[in-house]
Amino acid sequence: MTTQTNSSSGSCCGSGDAVDVQGVGLTTTYRVTGMTCGHCESSVSQEISALDGVTAVKAVAKTGEVTVTSAAPLDEDAVRAAVDEAGYELVGRA
Repeated sequence: MTTQTNSSSGSCCGSGDAVDVQGVGLTTTYRVTGMTCGHCESSVSQEISALDGVTAVKAVAKTGEVTVTSAAPLDEDAVRAAVDEAGYELVGRA
């Protein structure tokens, strides 16, 4: 499987940009503060999953990272609102 970055630096690591994975869609990783357990992960995942175009969400409380796969780029304000609704804070892209 190949992965392409949308980063102008050409680096595949740590750019925080959306990544297009063959046949899957765009994957973007966000930093979220306040998650401490599986319930937190579930709450954040559920709210983000409700956004149009989202096909997968994986939240990891230990790292504070939320990886979102979507059919098209997501509006960051919409992601922020979903995270806020779950009771947490979106810091930005990882």
